[in-house]
Amino acid sequence: MRLVGVVDPDTPRADAIAREFGGKAFGSVEQMLTTHSEVQAASVAVPTVLHLKVARTLMEAGVDVLIEKPVAATLSEADELIRVALEHKRVAQVGHLERFNPAVRATLPLIKRPMFFEVHRLSVFSPRALDVDVVLDLMIHDLDIVLTFVKSGVKEIRAVGLPILSGKVDIANVRIEFESGCVANFTASRVSTERVRKLRFFQAGQYISIDYGRQDVLVFSVGSATGAAQSSSIAKDATEWGTQPSVNPQIQMTKPPITAEEPLLAEITAFLQSVRDRSRPVVSLEDGRRALELGLAILGEIGRHAGRIGVGRS
Repeated sequence: MRLVGVVDPDTPRADAIAREFGGKAFGSVEQMLTTHSEVQAASVAVPTVLHLKVARTLMEAGVDVLIEKPVAATLSEADELIRVALEHKRVAQVGHLERFNPAVRATLPLIKRPMFFEVHRLSVFSPRALDVDVVLDLMIHDLDIVLTFVKSGVKEIRAVGLPILSGKVDIANVRIEFESGCVANFTASRVSTERVRKLRFFQAGQYISIDYGRQDVLVFSVGSATGAAQSSSIAKDATEWGTQPSVNPQIQMTKPPITAEEPLLAEITAFLQSVRDRSRPVVSLEDGRRALELGLAILGEIGRHAGRIGVGRS
């Protein structure tokens, strides 16, 4: 495939990007579709409130779409995207980038029955993406991952959040209990002094730690959970990665093999493969809707908590 064009109402910016990467610059999706009928796939990276409008126009014109997260601004908009994709037989993938993080991919085969998660996603303030709260901006990455790992319905949500530097919620803390009994604590902030992206979870006999930024996974297993044959590899891992085996010989530390890859490149490659094969994408519209539904439910709880304590939200 080749880059046909770049669409942006800011035409000087579109021109600059087109000159750098090839293709032509267009001021609207309609202009591009009129000029280039051979467009097969497009990345929709517009403000969330425009996802439905832009993606629907593309899909109705026979174009497959990669839609940035969150998939839409409302559940009814997400449902409309699903309907249009089915009607026009389009491949539609949602840009939940962490699904393509090598650390997450290396962890998937290790999942048994997670029972407790502790997740932190902290970022310094940036004026980008202020059209949505921090829950739909940052936390939604982790909501999608935990939903993928747990595969259970939600039983209870407790949440608190505050606007700090914008008119939206900039910092949030959430506790979710799933029908399976699993409990997950999430903290997301876009007003931090440091950047942290970590997920830790516990399951029978194991503690697993994922560092999204470092694309790193550490597995701590109790007793024979890892097998005696791994004992020599533990010391090797400890030497290579600057860590030490536990002083308790019953606790073994291992490091699953990681295939280094840029998540954004992996995401685009997977999308284009689905376009070629006409196969279901790694992150479907239904997956995006589930993460959005949970994110909106969390925001509802944040609003109710704010009302109880007398803190207004804009």
